[in-house]
Amino acid sequence: MFVIKKMIGGLLMPLPLFGLFACLMLLLAFKGRKSALFLSTLSLIVLLALSTPFIANLIIQNNEPASLAFNTLKHPKIDKIVVLGCDINPNPALSANNQLGNCALTRLVEGVKLAKHYPNAELIVSGGGYKNTTNSGLMYQTAIRLGVNKSRIFQNPKAMDTGEEAKLLASKLVDFKVALVTSVLHMPRAKDLFNAQGIEVITAATDYHNFAALPWSKQFIPNAHALLVVTQYSHEVVGNIWISLRRWIDPEAL
Repeated sequence: MFVIKKMIGGLLMPLPLFGLFACLMLLLAFKGRKSALFLSTLSLIVLLALSTPFIANLIIQNNEPASLAFNTLKHPKIDKIVVLGCDINPNPALSANNQLGNCALTRLVEGVKLAKHYPNAELIVSGGGYKNTTNSGLMYQTAIRLGVNKSRIFQNPKAMDTGEEAKLLASKLVDFKVALVTSVLHMPRAKDLFNAQGIEVITAATDYHNFAALPWSKQFIPNAHALLVVTQYSHEVVGNIWISLRRWIDPEAL
């Protein structure tokens, strides 16, 4: 079920969705269907548009509020700092930090920063993985290298998605002041899933973007980073739809 969910979700992202649709329409166009040629061209235009910083900024500008970032002045005490997992690139020839993707590394840096500001707080690194390498394991090793005492770090290596992270950690977080660290686009969904487990969290969002700061000469030139951010946003949209569907079928599901 998990693999099927990930495959379907992946195919609904902008690049595979519009790319495959364009290929299908081109195939039909070769068979003499002129409307298919129009639709394939439109699909490629949409894909290119979504890859421009200008369109990417229009999509995310209201979905990355600064209010989700952590403010130490408002919170004199934190008991638990939860860093959610993200992308990894397993390679035993590399150090742990070089096996963490940009998203995971950005989250961990925020978590370590908070751990140093709150020396009595426990740092919880979460996330499963593959090829015998986990998000939590790589974060654990990297956090130690960055100066966090290993006795302060707890790993949650079995969770393969945010829903599982919330469920597996809930019993450990109840009745504590918890700072939740994840990417800003992911934060609303993550907070909702932890709240559903009875855990109130203080948001510590990271991984912000600001395409509006780019010069106009770059605003309308498609680039991979803009498409990546739009894909991340699309992932959250699909994720929220999935949660709503699961809860409609079974209110206790997530």
